[in-house]
Amino acid sequence: MSVPLTLLGLLERQPSHGYDLKRDYDLWFGHGRALPFGQVYSTLARLARDGKVVMDEVTPGEGPERKRYVITDRGATEVDTWLTEPVAPEPHQQTVLFAKVVLALMLDRPAEEYLDTQRRAHLARMRELTEAKRTGGLVEGLLADHGLFHLEADLRWIDTTSARLDALRAQVKP
Repeated sequence: MSVPLTLLGLLERQPSHGYDLKRDYDLWFGHGRALPFGQVYSTLARLARDGKVVMDEVTPGEGPERKRYVITDRGATEVDTWLTEPVAPEPHQQTVLFAKVVLALMLDRPAEEYLDTQRRAHLARMRELTEAKRTGGLVEGLLADHGLFHLEADLRWIDTTSARLDALRAQVKP
């Protein structure tokens, strides 16, 4: 997730104070991982330094002054470019799980047990996501679907790898 580009997108929607940006970010994009206030303000400072946002209003608040940020043409162009470029598909060809299986085989450890443990962890997470989908709203459901689809692909890989462990063992331990 690109925090700077996401904050720029929120600012293109409407000028906002840092507090409001954090609230909107957490509501829409921070599920399970809230954005720290310090990161919001340091990101806004970098965006201002780079000419992508400007402060247009400073008002007194209960604590520090409240600064309202506005996106510049340069920032809006960057958001437009980001939104129109496709996200690079990530094939995850060298995952931690793959490395653990190969090393387990090289070290004569029980790779099948490791895969079974990972399968159980995936299934437990899938149950959590299914519950979140059942009890949450549209946003939670869409995020849960994304996670579930990835976990399903991982489970297919785990099953395929389990079926091919003997062949893989022969290659890593000739």
